[in-house]
Amino acid sequence: MAQEIERKFLVKGDAYKTLAFNHTHITQGYIASGNGRTVRVRIRDDHAYLTIKGASHDGGLSRYEFETEIPLADARDLMDICEPGIIEKTRWLVRAEDGHVFEVDEFHGNNAPLVMAEIELKSVDETFLKPDFLGQEVTGDRRFYNSHMRRYPFCLWGNR
Repeated sequence: MAQEIERKFLVKGDAYKTLAFNHTHITQGYIASGNGRTVRVRIRDDHAYLTIKGASHDGGLSRYEFETEIPLADARDLMDICEPGIIEKTRWLVRAEDGHVFEVDEFHGNNAPLVMAEIELKSVDETFLKPDFLGQEVTGDRRFYNSHMRRYPFCLWGNR
């Protein structure tokens, strides 16, 4: 079974942009979401993916994940049947000094100006170096799940 293990952090400043070795535009919608499980369609530049995620475990650190690439035309069609609230973001890839790669998501639209970083790990207790741009850890805080932000965007959070 494919297991996704990741930690999430808020990002301070925009220094990550100068450290990034790549960036892409992402549009994603949710065909189904509920009880911590999601079926997502994602368009990343000129590639498309269908992803199924299970409920979170270990305080939000891990969950089942299945992802497969699909034709771009199919993804565009699937976007039409998604639940309301499409997520738009730019993903910046930043390699830390220890070789780990942080995916820094700069959200657009109703989720701007939120910026979050994720790191995927091989185990829940794996150590990693934290770049200076990392702020508060939000792993397991469901408000920061993309599936939640499509329904309750960052602009509505008030005092956050």
